[in-house]
Amino acid sequence: MNKIVVSLTLVFMILYSCQNEKKGNVNKWKSEIIETEQRFANMAHEKGVAEAFLAFADDEAVLLRNNNLIIGKGALEEYYLVQGLDENSSLSWEPEFVEVSESGDLGYTYGYYSFSFLDSTNNKVTSRGVFHTIWKKQNDGSWKFVWD
Repeated sequence: MNKIVVSLTLVFMILYSCQNEKKGNVNKWKSEIIETEQRFANMAHEKGVAEAFLAFADDEAVLLRNNNLIIGKGALEEYYLVQGLDENSSLSWEPEFVEVSESGDLGYTYGYYSFSFLDSTNNKVTSRGVFHTIWKKQNDGSWKFVWD
């Protein structure tokens, strides 16, 4: 009887420690994604939207813009060349929620954004909305977005 109790206690302790380790990893990965979002937003503010989006995009990233899909990093680069965003454009956002898979290879964020630019008559136009970004962990441990 003692052997059974000891064995069951040992199994319980192992399972409990594995669960706590998994939860700790998920929290770590959530923090990594939030930090990546912050670096991404800071770069958009300091160096411009196009440079930031290209720096944080996975090679297979997809953007949804004006009901059109822009697929792949090369297409993103072409898209931003055509957009002609300049120093009068600004984009800001902050994630309000983050979740990550238990395997730690995918995560997502959402929150609110604000995009401002000068129109052809030099009037400031501001667009506000909700963003949703899906993040994929890269082989080097960094996070890149695969959907925005």
